[in-house]
Amino acid sequence: MTVIDCTALRDELLDLVTRLPTIPRQDLRGFLDAALDAAGDLPPSLAEALDSFNERGNEDGYLLLRGLPVEAAEDLPRTPESTPAPVDRPLLTMEAMLGIVGRRLGLHTGYAELRSGTVYHDVYPSPGAHHLSSETSETLLEFHTEMAYHSLQPNYVMLACSRADHERRAATLVGSVRKALPLVPEGFREHLFDRKVPCCVDVAFRGGVEDPGAIAQVKPLYGNAEDPLLGYDRELLAPEDPRDVEAVAALSKALDEATEAVHLIPGDVLIVDNFRTTHARTPFTPRWDGEDRWLHRVYIRTDRYGQLSGGEHAGDVISFTPRA
Repeated sequence: MTVIDCTALRDELLDLVTRLPTIPRQDLRGFLDAALDAAGDLPPSLAEALDSFNERGNEDGYLLLRGLPVEAAEDLPRTPESTPAPVDRPLLTMEAMLGIVGRRLGLHTGYAELRSGTVYHDVYPSPGAHHLSSETSETLLEFHTEMAYHSLQPNYVMLACSRADHERRAATLVGSVRKALPLVPEGFREHLFDRKVPCCVDVAFRGGVEDPGAIAQVKPLYGNAEDPLLGYDRELLAPEDPRDVEAVAALSKALDEATEAVHLIPGDVLIVDNFRTTHARTPFTPRWDGEDRWLHRVYIRTDRYGQLSGGEHAGDVISFTPRA
């Protein structure tokens, strides 16, 4: 099941929220410890669905929790205009959901070079945002596996919606390798499997250099040849060998054909399997009225695929090492 209706669980989930500190950023590790305790008491049906997704994933590459508790629109603060959030900002319900559900899955992780090393990110439209940034709005945010070029990329990208865009046009697009793989000709699959392809990195990870070039090496398909993992970024992968160019184009076409659109609404939490998917966001038009689209994002690492080596904690902030 890809979409889980949590409407009937709202009261139980709100009870769990009351167990969390109300100013999470003052002691984030303490907050995430409390979230772990609450995660152990999630309603059984939700806990089982999360555990199953964490163990095996699914064909679509994502899990959407719908109908979670969320503030009424009139009770929300204005959509942010700057980042990071103030340390003293009170806990929002969707942030609490990211804490509890995220701790059921693994460890919340910050990346030192990204968003000042913060763990919780507000995602909102910003005028003049770089085209690779999640703060874009009126252009397509292209398909990418989050930080595919990072040796410690997150296992999951979690997005929670407090406020949708006005017209509810914005869609998060998810392309699953499990659905796309049969659409890739066998010769291209074999060529790309376990093959390193040069990859550039996002602006935040360039160390102040305007264009450091393709400083990472990313394998588009790797792991189990029958059920491979995916490393893909439409903007940043930079194949040079003509056969690589052709094979990556075939994979790109297959991912387009396998794409699903998810329109996030208040009370949604989207969990994206970041080792088996690529995701994007369609354009929308902000009004700059304090009520534009407002998501919250966290990154989760687990002990799968070498992302944890032992001794890590929820709330750790890690530095960049490119895939080689």
